[in-house]
Amino acid sequence: MKITIQWIKRHEKLTLLTLSFLIPALVMSGYFMYRQMAPFGSSTLLTVDLGQQYVDFFAYFRHTLLAHPSGFFYTFQKALGGEMFGVWTYYLLSPFNLILLLFSDHNLPTAIFWLTVLKYGAAGLSFAWLLLKTKVQKHLPVLAFSTSYALMGWMIANQLNLMWLDAIIILPLIIWGVIRLIDTGKIRTYVGWLAALLIINYYMAFMVCLFTGLFFIWYWLSNSADFKAAVASLRRFVIGSLLAAGIAAITLLPTWYSLSISKTQYTQTDWSFKFEYFPPKMLAKFFLGSFNFNQMPKGTPNLFIGSLMVLGALFFFLQRNRKPLTRWVGLAITAILALSLCFEPLDLLWHGLQFPIWYPYRFSFVVSFWLVWLAANALQPEFVPKLWQLGAVTGICAVVVAYVWLNLKQFSFLDQSQMLIGTLLLVAATCLIALPDKRPWFYQLAFVCFVIIEMSSNAATSLNRISYVTEPEYQNYQRVLATQSNRVTSADHGWYRMTPTFMRTKNDPLSGQFNGGSVFSSTLEKSMPTFMGDVGEPDGDGFVTYTNGTLLTDSLLNMRYIMNQQTTGGELSNPDINSVSTRADLVDYKPIRKDGLITTYRNPYALPVGFLANSQILSLENTTKDPTQYQANLWAALTGNARDRHLFSAQNFDRVVFDNVRQQTKLTGAILQKTNLIKPGNITFYFTPKTNDAFYLTLGSNLIDSNVSISLNGRPLAQYPTYRNTIVVNIADHQKGQQVKLQLHLKKSTLWLQNFTLYQLNNQQFKAGQQKLAAHPMTVTHHSQSRITGKIKVNQASATLMTTIPYAKGWHVTVDGKTVQPKRVAGIFTALKLGRGTHTIRFSYWPPLLNLGILISVLSLMICSAYIYWHRRHQA
Repeated sequence: MKITIQWIKRHEKLTLLTLSFLIPALVMSGYFMYRQMAPFGSSTLLTVDLGQQYVDFFAYFRHTLLAHPSGFFYTFQKALGGEMFGVWTYYLLSPFNLILLLFSDHNLPTAIFWLTVLKYGAAGLSFAWLLLKTKVQKHLPVLAFSTSYALMGWMIANQLNLMWLDAIIILPLIIWGVIRLIDTGKIRTYVGWLAALLIINYYMAFMVCLFTGLFFIWYWLSNSADFKAAVASLRRFVIGSLLAAGIAAITLLPTWYSLSISKTQYTQTDWSFKFEYFPPKMLAKFFLGSFNFNQMPKGTPNLFIGSLMVLGALFFFLQRNRKPLTRWVGLAITAILALSLCFEPLDLLWHGLQFPIWYPYRFSFVVSFWLVWLAANALQPEFVPKLWQLGAVTGICAVVVAYVWLNLKQFSFLDQSQMLIGTLLLVAATCLIALPDKRPWFYQLAFVCFVIIEMSSNAATSLNRISYVTEPEYQNYQRVLATQSNRVTSADHGWYRMTPTFMRTKNDPLSGQFNGGSVFSSTLEKSMPTFMGDVGEPDGDGFVTYTNGTLLTDSLLNMRYIMNQQTTGGELSNPDINSVSTRADLVDYKPIRKDGLITTYRNPYALPVGFLANSQILSLENTTKDPTQYQANLWAALTGNARDRHLFSAQNFDRVVFDNVRQQTKLTGAILQKTNLIKPGNITFYFTPKTNDAFYLTLGSNLIDSNVSISLNGRPLAQYPTYRNTIVVNIADHQKGQQVKLQLHLKKSTLWLQNFTLYQLNNQQFKAGQQKLAAHPMTVTHHSQSRITGKIKVNQASATLMTTIPYAKGWHVTVDGKTVQPKRVAGIFTALKLGRGTHTIRFSYWPPLLNLGILISVLSLMICSAYIYWHRRHQA
């Protein structure tokens, strides 16, 4: 024992660094084990976007690195196809993600457990490293500050956003680089860690850059010996920042292009000089357990750092032994940060001029860092607060407690017991700080234990309010999707798309490894949701779902296979598989495999990825808001047959029955009203098809699941629940002479029948057009995710090759070895002009600006190396 104690004393820094990692990692591991998270139970950490988006990107990460490297820059598994550079630089470049390679898709929830725990530990380690390197804190108290930082409220609230957590880990290292730059003139640490973060996650790096500028100003003004030294430090900071950006240009420039066609298309331009809420409301977030699910979509900043840290930050500004300039500049920065948490223009600036969708005030982690840093500087072993300092801090805390208590009903995440516990913790923390002798080991141990207990309690209280996906829910669906898609792709090695009528997430194609039509990504090209919305598919700023295909869109987009779940008596056969599409027109396709719950159909009308079409497609513009009409116009432009513009014809219902709903003579656009608000309101539509054609119903964006439920022939109509444009739903096919019953169940007192119209597709005319287009295919001879090679024979002097490859500047196209300039058609696809003869067409994708980024990165590394070498020689 004596030898062990001596070894620990001799290796104190190593011991502290080890413990700074282990404490937050073990605390969260213990909590996750208590919640029975995989691998220790049947639950998982999958919740909200982690379960609906990121886990599929992780599966894609594994597939790309282990089996399909061609998908690194581009993939047809992202909606109809899209660049992936922006996805990698936003979601997937964390070095921690290499852990994913050790696990199968089936066990990704377990991999996510280890990722999360390790990132908690790494955050504590990096902050402890900063404290020890700067000698701001020594001995056991280091663990208190590192634990507070690693388990701060922001981390607890955003642990599901795994790609952001690297910024919390790297921020203290960047700050150490800034301090080293000013104190010693050495820029290597600052440049290296800032470049690393810019590469790993540019989004959070932007916020860190803003904060680093503020921190530099504070430390620079506080520690510059003279004017000449101050100018030299400022010059080094500017040079270092530019070099870091230059080194990261290899990812920043292609990402900038990616954002220019996706995320920045939605940049917020409508804002005003106003407070987003009453600023004192953010004070409630300093109390234990100040987080719940409602805070995710729209809440106040997550600021919990523990009682000792809050008091320490307050005492910092009351310590007269510090330079007045240090305190006043620190107070100014604190005020700027506080204002940023509630003043709209500053909030918008921190988020890169885009208001976040969910997870508001994402930059508040820098505020927590700042407060913990101030507390670490203030709560030195020799600090004993004077009576007036205690009185001032106690008075401030009393006012805050009184305000929150009197307005407790405004805070859904707080109750009286939390307030009482929070107040008692403040009192206990004040007493702990007020003790005169802080050097004994038992005091330091008590200091650390106090923080661990409080931060652990906050984590448990907050996370107990969040529900998670169970491991069987994830694994059962993953097993079904992987099995079904693999059976198709292993049997057919050609180029095609496929789609299921069921869905766990919009990123199923990424995890299931098939070319689909759905995706959910913050870097989705704007042209994709525009097109999908135009043809009647659910879409949003960051997602599309191919759940409402028609015979025409299935054919055009080469949806060669459709996987459909069987139903029994109107109920789903498997509760883990959620049907989101009703496709009566699957009767037109050929069932090729039935595997218990799932039947896979082959579409005989699926066009190839490239085919000869009429040149009218080159000038097509969308002039209608009716998705069926746009589909017909698109088809007519391809076939050159004007009659195809009338492929869909509006039909009347035979009979309409109103039950507790005021009768209407005109249906489309009518506003239905219940006659008795208490009783259910239903409206039933009947029609009997006179042909075996396919019938489709258009539904306006008001007819979503929250307003109305729809049943078809007594069974729930499977449909994706939300959409912002008019969608197309298939409700009948090959049902000549059979009555079809459609029923709407009002969920509110009124319902607007927006764009509610029944259409009949002329199946025979559609098939004639399909045969015409399929007669001149481009035969694919080789394909990968970023390359397609094919051959096509052109008999006329001039022809148009239409492809359903989404148009992008990164596509480089050659015809018979000669580079040609492709054309954008229908706002999204790629077309080529060809002459007579047999041609070899090659499409290859390379990210725009990547070559320039590589060049700048190499030059920046060379300049940085030369600068460091020169600085060493100059110092020597």
